[in-house]
Amino acid sequence: MRTRTLNMPCFMALLILSVLFACQQAANVKKNEAIPEKDTTATSYINPVYNQNFADPTVIRGGDGYFYAYGTNATVNEKMLNIQVMRSEDLVHWEHMGDALPDKPVWADQDFWAPHVSYDSLRQTYYLYYSGESKAEGTGKCLGVASAKSPVGPFIDKGEPLLCGEGFVNIDPMAFDDPVSGKKLLYWGSGFQPIKVQELADDRMSFKPSSKPVDLVQPITNGDPDNYQNLVEGGWVVYHNGYYYMFYSGDNCCGAKAHYAVMVARAKNAEGPFETLASAEDTVSSVILSNNEHWLAPGHNSIVSASGHDWIVYHAINPASRDKGRVMLIDEIVYQDGWPHVSDHAPSSEPQPAPVINQ
Repeated sequence: MRTRTLNMPCFMALLILSVLFACQQAANVKKNEAIPEKDTTATSYINPVYNQNFADPTVIRGGDGYFYAYGTNATVNEKMLNIQVMRSEDLVHWEHMGDALPDKPVWADQDFWAPHVSYDSLRQTYYLYYSGESKAEGTGKCLGVASAKSPVGPFIDKGEPLLCGEGFVNIDPMAFDDPVSGKKLLYWGSGFQPIKVQELADDRMSFKPSSKPVDLVQPITNGDPDNYQNLVEGGWVVYHNGYYYMFYSGDNCCGAKAHYAVMVARAKNAEGPFETLASAEDTVSSVILSNNEHWLAPGHNSIVSASGHDWIVYHAINPASRDKGRVMLIDEIVYQDGWPHVSDHAPSSEPQPAPVINQ
């Protein structure tokens, strides 16, 4: 059998080329100029961004750069999860990460609703605030707090609730660090009572001694179907251009007669007083996001920033597939004339430009 041999000039030429290529690759790596990996960031999206039951979504940017979403208890793969948690690089593609609170607190056994998570970079700790049904007879919902070193948990409850009360007054907590005063604040409330705020202690696990709750946004009962404020809940506060904006929802999240929307109020101080959009514009409604033919009962939002733009993340019901429950949607917030707005005052149903994410 004959074998082919490479003549010496060709061999030397190939050897020189190989050495030159290897040197260039090493130089590129050294300069951090290696060919980048394929960019998988979404350029567009269409709602929903997560088409399974994920009610009351809170989305934050974790210390590791990922976005994390936390949602009310739900059955996933035939297993009840107390606090759902998901992860995303771009706010569009989401990976379910399981149960952030796998061990129930000793004081509650069901109805783990509307979680909020905040990250303390100094302590390198995540704090989970949520509501649960008290085991004590005659007591309704309580506010709880748990902590973890990882954004996916497992979060460990402090062992006792922050606050308990009748019915579902003490639900929907939202922790907020005031960038002006430096105070650590907790907003919460529903049960046909006002949305409240109270200062937290430095440890974030209790209320500051001698602090008291302050009423901020009141329910309004006037019989007008466009009101939506017969019940108020799900408060979320952001600071933007000198104003504190509170996004909140009302008045019936669920069921066959769901009647739900997102409203807004603003203040010059994180602890109020807050002026509703309706009051400022002398109109019936403070609604900035309500239903359309494609989506029913949108609400209970969080606000997350990406590359200088604010995005509202919320749940809604698809009338054509109610069995999926409250699924997760996103839309961009635009500030005009001192107030936040959502395009068409309703969830988008056509392809939209995706958030631009700075790494």
